[in-house]
Amino acid sequence: MMKVAYQTDIGHQRKQNQDRVAVFTNKFGNQLLVIADGIGGNRSGDIAAEQTVTILGDQFKNRPPRTPMDGIRWFARETQSINDQILSQSKHNLQMQGMGTTMVAAITFNNAVVVANIGDSRGYILHQNLLTQITVDHSLVNELVKTGDISEDEALKLPQSNIITRAIGISPDAQIEVNRFELNHGDQLLMCSDGLFKTVAKDQIIKVLELPIPLEEKCAQLVKMANDAGGPDNITVLIGINSDQEG
Repeated sequence: MMKVAYQTDIGHQRKQNQDRVAVFTNKFGNQLLVIADGIGGNRSGDIAAEQTVTILGDQFKNRPPRTPMDGIRWFARETQSINDQILSQSKHNLQMQGMGTTMVAAITFNNAVVVANIGDSRGYILHQNLLTQITVDHSLVNELVKTGDISEDEALKLPQSNIITRAIGISPDAQIEVNRFELNHGDQLLMCSDGLFKTVAKDQIIKVLELPIPLEEKCAQLVKMANDAGGPDNITVLIGINSDQEG
């Protein structure tokens, strides 16, 4: 089993924390790690995020996937189901209109992890000093990066950097990305909401991940760095290590 720690923080400029994070373990010893970042401001984004995490966790415990291939299909099916439920609530409740959420989630299997995402919450793997983003941002600026119109660094500075092109609860078709990755002994999995990666540089994140300290302290340090950089958004960080020992 992967050793996991996480922390979520309101940041310095938001009135409420619409991020949600949780870890679930099923009867086979597999883990589901999930972060959801609610969108829609005061329009119940926190409700969409909360439901996404809770429903996904319940399904994982009651009807878990047994293999990575199962996991890929499971994510597609369950995310679509949550999407339908949130859309239906939006239709029937004025206060919930326009609510939605991003999601990044991972299921651990033996030395493999299946990672799903929609929106701009991210997943990374740290392998031998190299931090690789393993999710695809569904954001307006990432479309520009992909076409070569702007660089990744420029993307972070654009005012439109918070505009996402896909989310749960926004359109009838929840188009998630799901992929399977190998995990070597000692590799670290980092999952986070945009409150972290938009404020803390990648090389700074690597430095913290490589420190010989407990995972809880790494999470706390990354959250503090995002807050020290202004904390413009809610910040959520989850770190898992594929190892029997810490560090």
